[in-house]
Amino acid sequence: MPNGRWPNDLEMVIERLRRQFLDLNPGGLRLFLTGLVILILLWSSWYTVPPEATAVVQRFGRVMRTAGPGLHFKIPFGVERVRVVPTARVLKEEFGFRALAAGQRGQREREDLSNESLMLTGDLNVIDVRWIVQYRVEDPVRFLFKLRDQRQTLRDIAEAAMRRVVGNRLGSDVLTVGRVAVASEVKEDMQKTLSAYETGIRLVTVELQDVTPPDPVKPAFNEVNEARQDLERMVNQAQEQANKVIPKASGEAKQVIAEAEGYATERVNQAQGEAARFLAVLSEYQRVPEVTRRRLYLEAASKVLSEAKGVYIVDSEQRALVPWLSLDSGGIPPPLKEEKKLLKEEKKP
Repeated sequence: MPNGRWPNDLEMVIERLRRQFLDLNPGGLRLFLTGLVILILLWSSWYTVPPEATAVVQRFGRVMRTAGPGLHFKIPFGVERVRVVPTARVLKEEFGFRALAAGQRGQREREDLSNESLMLTGDLNVIDVRWIVQYRVEDPVRFLFKLRDQRQTLRDIAEAAMRRVVGNRLGSDVLTVGRVAVASEVKEDMQKTLSAYETGIRLVTVELQDVTPPDPVKPAFNEVNEARQDLERMVNQAQEQANKVIPKASGEAKQVIAEAEGYATERVNQAQGEAARFLAVLSEYQRVPEVTRRRLYLEAASKVLSEAKGVYIVDSEQRALVPWLSLDSGGIPPPLKEEKKLLKEEKKP
């Protein structure tokens, strides 16, 4: 501002404009002002709502109505104010990473967001959790006037819920099989909190993107995973061997037990039969002792002779063997004939 020249120039411009307005025709000035007022009236009396949004109309700060997509009218001159909320679009918040803008290379920006993603698990391990939250604005009035900072409130609720759920679980569970359960529990917890705060937000999904150990401990973590895989492999091999050996041994044991039971039954039945036969022979012996005794003798001799191929008598004074009875000729020996005769006599009345 050299030599105070700018203030003097500004005063000269204001004085020149004042003289020009004074020199105007009063009728033309009135027409100009009327047109300007009509233009402002038309410009401020309508508004357009996009297809994926809902408009909230306020009159002197008080909510009067909501409007859907399309062309609408309102009271001009700032009496009614319109605020547009995207209610039909799924919004997304990212935690632990930031997606690159459209047209840029790569998938994620390299930012240090460890303050969001590093969490302590229930077994006092630190893991790096990256996740996304997708949501929709269900009630635009509550969304605008129940929360002061909607986006930051949502992020704080999501981070608190995730840290609580992860802190109640084992690190290995979150890293492996428990990811779906963690996301489901976080979604349920967040929705309860959002509904209690009357935020007008409805969650669509909570999804874990990457769950990894921190970079400084990744080598040790990989070694632990390899050891666990070796342990599982050895356990599976042992279980497979057990599945082969145990059924085989069980089958062999059942077979031995069944054979023993069959042998026991056979011996018992045989003993009972022998006892019954002995009692029958005893009864016959008591009735006719002589005949029964001779019959037993003949039966024993018949059994022994049936198994013999030849009978020889050796004379003490003779060296050579003299055949006395040949059983190969097919004839019936005299003792057998006599046995049959006795049996016929017993059967006679």
